[in-house]
Amino acid sequence: MLKALLWDVDGTLAETERDGHRVAFNAAFEAEGLSWRWDEAYYGDLLRITGGRERILHDMASRTDAPTLAQERLDLAARLHRHKNARYAEIVDGGGIALREGVLELMQQCRERGLRMGIATTTSRSNVEALLRRHIGAGWAAWFEAIVCGEDTSRKKPDPEVYERAVAGLGIAPLQAVAIEDSPGGVAAAVAAHVPVVVTRSVYFADVPVHGAIAIGPGLHRREGWRPQPAPAGQASVGLDDLVDWHRRMELVSGD
Repeated sequence: MLKALLWDVDGTLAETERDGHRVAFNAAFEAEGLSWRWDEAYYGDLLRITGGRERILHDMASRTDAPTLAQERLDLAARLHRHKNARYAEIVDGGGIALREGVLELMQQCRERGLRMGIATTTSRSNVEALLRRHIGAGWAAWFEAIVCGEDTSRKKPDPEVYERAVAGLGIAPLQAVAIEDSPGGVAAAVAAHVPVVVTRSVYFADVPVHGAIAIGPGLHRREGWRPQPAPAGQASVGLDDLVDWHRRMELVSGD
């Protein structure tokens, strides 16, 4: 029986990466007097690295103008990440990042029908708060009974720690939850934690292979293009009944 829905954030709740985090990273570089800039294509490559600080450090490894000492690199990455998060919050507060279609509707269905919800992300808590405060309001945290963010874990996705902590916080078994993810790393984290996962494809991961999902589709906003195909319904979007049905069937649609 499905008892909880666990939400990833970046790419799943909103298309935050290209027009949010990437822009904020570039603003942070400029604030530090650096000429570094991440274009859309390069940032897509960097998304293979989970975590903002980790992406900065990975990028530094190939730059001749980056600090040479390890501690100096760590200090610079921390400063840049703080700048980035502050700028990201400004972008969100200014209305620059919308929730993906169907996300808020599904959340409201969960609340109306008493299905518990959690957040399972390795992005920073400040980023989660900025996004959900903008779209849900100051009381956003009351919508979620477990909120696990990057500061709460020692290992990032695809490590399963974030999902293990989320289901432990809810006091349920992994198979009693469904995770919604968009990236291969997020899917791998959920699968490794034995949490069934539904994939809503995002801009940067529209075509990449994912393995172990119980359903894969273009987004919650439409019923066409999903595997398995949702049952006929009187609504245009994917809803809670569809997640319950996929969870009940537990059919792996993306390989083993």
